[in-house]
Amino acid sequence: MWSDPIADMLTRIRNVAMARGREVKVPASRVKAGIAEVLKQEGYIEEYDRIDDGRQGILRIKLKYGRQGEPVLTEIKRISTPGRRDYRAVESWPEVLNGLGIAIISTSQGVLSDRQCRERHIGGELLCTVC
Repeated sequence: MWSDPIADMLTRIRNVAMARGREVKVPASRVKAGIAEVLKQEGYIEEYDRIDDGRQGILRIKLKYGRQGEPVLTEIKRISTPGRRDYRAVESWPEVLNGLGIAIISTSQGVLSDRQCRERHIGGELLCTVC
């Protein structure tokens, strides 16, 4: 059992992207599916789907690469951890790579990107940053 399953998911994605793999499989949860949905909407991954294994399920995430084979997702960093939660108001979201990257936030309305949170004017827990 992991103490931080979201960090485990992000590490698996980071490792597969560095190794130029095509897909990564992680144990499924609602928050992880929300993170994958935000990554898909923002263009960092091609797609994801949920595979039923009779238990909690598995998320299969297909990574996206550029024309020369470089990974689109270059950096993914966990911010809020189980030992140090990072809750913020909408005014204090970070500008990731001067607006070229995104922050992924867990809110009362689900897992959203920082752009969606600014549009809806809601705060929440800053899960990770991606660029």
